[in-house]
Amino acid sequence: MNPFHTTIRSSSWRRLAAAALLGVLAAAPAVAQQQWQPLVKDGLRDPDSPAVKLLQQPSEALSTLAPDTAGNQVRWVKALDDGQIAPRSNIQPGTKVQTYERDVFLNLKGGMPVVRFPHRIHTLWLDCANCHDHLFKKEPGSNRLSMFAILQGEQCGVCHGAVAFPLTECGRCHNTKREDALAELARGEVAAGGTGGTAVAAEVRK
Repeated sequence: MNPFHTTIRSSSWRRLAAAALLGVLAAAPAVAQQQWQPLVKDGLRDPDSPAVKLLQQPSEALSTLAPDTAGNQVRWVKALDDGQIAPRSNIQPGTKVQTYERDVFLNLKGGMPVVRFPHRIHTLWLDCANCHDHLFKKEPGSNRLSMFAILQGEQCGVCHGAVAFPLTECGRCHNTKREDALAELARGEVAAGGTGGTAVAAEVRK
């Protein structure tokens, strides 16, 4: 059984998880300005291959986009909203494309600020089937979210730290004061999702 899918209260596990998170934070370079390795030095391609010379350099491709100080140094959602990029929404004409506007609050019972998950900016890039139902179930309260699993490349970590901003940017997800989240929920403006996960997070932090 995957240990991240169970509720674990042991102090040794908490210490292990904290050490893993601190290791991720310590390993993150501080980026003062946008900078990219040339393709021949990025360690991903054969520098002796003639094909490398045919590819566009990252500095040329990305330097005009909305800058960031983490990950691949581009704020992709801002670049999309500002019209700097216009990715295709579909390839086949008959493909149904839909976005979902409603935000969902996660981690309502944890020690960190509440996570406001914005469906809109995710569905501008991804079809619903990219996440539902193999990563997350649609029904509110049915997901056991775990920061430990995310750090292992599961759940949100499938993209964040790979193609989306890295997990060192805690405040971009944990972005809402608890009292503000509860007030919005009382007004019915957002949905409460992942309550099973918030219970796990609360128990792990005890």
